[in-house]
Amino acid sequence: MQHLIIGTGPAGVTAAETLRRLDPAAGVRLIGAEPEPPYSRMAIPYLLMERIGEPGTYLRARPEHYARLGIEIGQGRVCGIDTAARAVQLADGTRHAYDRLLLATGATPVRPPIPGIELPGVHSCWTLPDARCIQAGAARGSRVTLIGAGFIGSIILEALAQRGVQLTVIEQGERMVPRMLGPAAGAMIRRWCEGKGVRVYTGARVQAIEQAPDGLRVVLGEGAPVDADLVISATGVRPNVGFLDGTAVQVRQGVLVDRHFRTSIPEIYAAGDVAEGLDFSTGGHAVHAIQPTATDHGHLAALNMAGRNAP
Repeated sequence: MQHLIIGTGPAGVTAAETLRRLDPAAGVRLIGAEPEPPYSRMAIPYLLMERIGEPGTYLRARPEHYARLGIEIGQGRVCGIDTAARAVQLADGTRHAYDRLLLATGATPVRPPIPGIELPGVHSCWTLPDARCIQAGAARGSRVTLIGAGFIGSIILEALAQRGVQLTVIEQGERMVPRMLGPAAGAMIRRWCEGKGVRVYTGARVQAIEQAPDGLRVVLGEGAPVDADLVISATGVRPNVGFLDGTAVQVRQGVLVDRHFRTSIPEIYAAGDVAEGLDFSTGGHAVHAIQPTATDHGHLAALNMAGRNAP
């Protein structure tokens, strides 16, 4: 039996370890798109706070961990799946066969359609390369503008505030963390931010980002522009599903899965940020892009892949 897992985040790594424990004789291979060892995106704020170094973001501390378990790790970007031949195609032309396939490809930051969003000095905060750019540009006293004050943006905000930067936060919604918090809770977070010297704009729309003589200028729909040395975009993420175009794997916002994490193709499963699973509170489907959920997803998906019929 060959188990192939696309994605080396928490869901993929947990699934690989679970499969190895359940079936010591099976082949287990992880494929990740990034050159770094498997790491946790949720640890990046702690890296920005300088509480940890880059190795502290790694999901497993010992470099030999995966080899010791007999888990193969490869690097490459998946560009397609041949579901009839049960093979995955990588961008470099390599193909990997599978008996069971787990899609744990995670999500990608949304780049809002703002003129100037691609300028140098404008970054997301999602990968270790992003974190390195932010560390270089967010020195103490530098002017940093954060676009987006949702769940992810608020975690980044705290890390930036601890770096001692001159921080401005711009949120299009009428309050901070608008999709998760009501007016009272959103106002509490705003007061905390302003108590730390953070300027907060809510109900504000970024019209453009422009090059300025001494850095960048964030132009708002109303009000004075905001000057910055560094701009960070944290306006949400979307599941990585583009490589499934042309396959019979059903996709809505994410990959649709049943209660056993099985997709519309019986031998293909999905877990973590990319999976759109049953939401037992509503009876519908939803994407739950939070790391502890992804870890649980990986474990439960692996149980089902191994035929253990986890609930």
